[in-house]
Amino acid sequence: MRGAGGAEGREAQLTSDAPMVLTAPGPGALQAAALPAERSVRRRARGGLGRHRARAGILLSVPALVLVLFVLIVPIGEAIYYSMTNWNGISAQWVGPSTYTSLFKDPVFWRVLENNGILLVSVPVALAIPLGIAALLHEHVWLWKLFRSLIFLPTAVSWVVIGMIAVRLFAPSGIVNYLLGLFGLARLQTDFLGHEYTAILAVALTFVWSMIGTNTIIFLTGMSTTDPAIYEAARLDGAGRWASFTQITVPMLKRYFQFTFVITMITAFTALFSLIFIMTGGGPGYGTTTLEFFVYQQAFDVGQFGTGAMLGVVLFVLLFGVSLVQLKLLREQQ
Repeated sequence: MRGAGGAEGREAQLTSDAPMVLTAPGPGALQAAALPAERSVRRRARGGLGRHRARAGILLSVPALVLVLFVLIVPIGEAIYYSMTNWNGISAQWVGPSTYTSLFKDPVFWRVLENNGILLVSVPVALAIPLGIAALLHEHVWLWKLFRSLIFLPTAVSWVVIGMIAVRLFAPSGIVNYLLGLFGLARLQTDFLGHEYTAILAVALTFVWSMIGTNTIIFLTGMSTTDPAIYEAARLDGAGRWASFTQITVPMLKRYFQFTFVITMITAFTALFSLIFIMTGGGPGYGTTTLEFFVYQQAFDVGQFGTGAMLGVVLFVLLFGVSLVQLKLLREQQ
């Protein structure tokens, strides 16, 4: 027992006196130790590159900002200033915000806004008709290429030519009255451009007709980007043409609806001057005078350039407000 214990003690002493062997770290350990330093270097390089790009972006955008300042911001500021003056085109006398109070009390102003409202109501019609036509052309009906060219024709014609055609259509002896008599509706025959509400209706119909070509082509473009496999899967599930149109085509065209609505609304508010000037001259009375046309009448017919500037500001605010509402609706949908 004592010999065995002595042997164990000597073995433990030899073990404790043995020198420690140090092993060199492997490649993996060295890479792990170097990772934080590399990440720090990369982060500093990335931050410096980001600051460099930011400075370059600011410098490159300065010319565009200067152009926007002098072409857009400065004219808007001048229009706001002159809208509160009595300006005859040469000299301006400061009046103040009371000019807007007088405008809002003017019944003619509200009659003009009513005309713009009627044209705004016609915007959905100017979208629905092209949508139906585009759906038929997308199905490649008989002579669809010919119909596509004919439908797009009004887009290639100026507003002056469209107005001259509309005058002949809605004249007392025009085609519209002739067709009404042909179908036994002679009691509806009238001088469409000679009465206030029939005249604005004629302008609205002409406006809708002029927008059919543009909106049809836009909707056709959207339909052509839809994957045919989606329609094939719907047919296999038993969906008919109407179900495919309402459940697939219309939702897939959401972006195209937004675009056509914007351009149609802008056209209704700011691009019908030539059409109204040729068809009715703003009459009878103020029956077809829109806000855009009213600016021209006050500034160049009457010589009240301050009032014209004020009407321009009101038109700008209306369009800006409608745009904000639309953007809000789009964000809610997204």
